[in-house]
Amino acid sequence: MKFAPSLFDVRNLFFTRQENEILKSITFTIPPGEYCAIIGPNGGGKTTLIRLLLGLEKPSSGTIHLFGTEQSKFRAWNRIGYVPQRSALVDASFPATVREVVAMGRYALRGIFGWESTEDKEAIEEAMALMGISDLRDRLIGHLSGGQRQRVMIARALSSRPEVLIVDEPNTGVDIESQHRFYELLRHLNRNKSVSILFITHDIGVIAEDIHRVLFVNQTLLVSQNPHEMIRCDEMSRLYGNPSHVVCHNH
Repeated sequence: MKFAPSLFDVRNLFFTRQENEILKSITFTIPPGEYCAIIGPNGGGKTTLIRLLLGLEKPSSGTIHLFGTEQSKFRAWNRIGYVPQRSALVDASFPATVREVVAMGRYALRGIFGWESTEDKEAIEEAMALMGISDLRDRLIGHLSGGQRQRVMIARALSSRPEVLIVDEPNTGVDIESQHRFYELLRHLNRNKSVSILFITHDIGVIAEDIHRVLFVNQTLLVSQNPHEMIRCDEMSRLYGNPSHVVCHNH
């Protein structure tokens, strides 16, 4: 049986910015196939942790391995799709069509100035079809609704055919119906397309039945491999530093 390395293997990670300790003693492993939620208070270091995983920040100390490879030697960034925070907020005058934006997700494979191969074109069409935006291909992205822009940005991340999708609170400026469709999409990608999910969220209730693991981040880290036991008022209070109440709800 072939051994599959962990997607992310983080050991004793510390990150300090301007003498302020943002993250300390962070250790966790994410195996293939996971649907992992990252939660915590604003300013607790969630987005910083993601940026460290993506190599956009450098740790003060500690190690990060991606797919079994030391981060400094890792080159296959197309294996990781990333949808950043507030990605659905786009200037109305931004002069790019939906297809052009989705095609940007292939740059890690061929470079900005490389010619589109047949595989590039197939991956772009596949990502747009999966997100239900093929009919919007020639529309300027700045003229779309928040929910439509959200789907375009996810399609851009998916066009590289990643093995893991990292999503940082993408629902800003997006209506409730689009949010529900987004959660359904993540479920579909994880269960039917074998895409691992790492998802920063404040609204863990709507994905509680889908997730396999929760990373509670508030400078340090508490990892739960049984989210249904850990999503309790006392745990939330410990994480957020003040009395919290957990309300379960279904959509």
